[in-house]
Amino acid sequence: MLHAYQEQHTTVEPGVRWIKNPAAISPVWLEKPARMAALAMLTVVGLLVYTIIQRQVRLSLRTHAQQLPGNTGETATPTAAVVFTLFSPVALVQLQIGGQKVYHMYGLQPYHWLICDALGLNYAWYEAPTAHKNVKRTHTP
Repeated sequence: MLHAYQEQHTTVEPGVRWIKNPAAISPVWLEKPARMAALAMLTVVGLLVYTIIQRQVRLSLRTHAQQLPGNTGETATPTAAVVFTLFSPVALVQLQIGGQKVYHMYGLQPYHWLICDALGLNYAWYEAPTAHKNVKRTHTP
């Protein structure tokens, strides 16, 4: 039984080693057991979401023989942290010129659409709002 636990522990541990960093979860004085249990539950749910995102992206990349930019080059097995980092340069810029609002989505790359497909996300989350429905999706590399 212990061997099976150690084997499983060593497979999961590298994927969440970031949580071992002292700054990842700073000391919190919760005082009540119910609050401690709530924080533990939120941490577990967060780790589950992290793991599901990582699994779905890796599965999709492997199925379609594709790769994403990783820490040291192209990879078919990115961590969820890499997936989150890939979206950090994406921004929606909103300008108001006169009385008209102008929107521009900045930083989108083709690999962002691969991730959206892998996670089943609607592209509308990453499109600039438009006044016309027949406008083509545009992005700045």
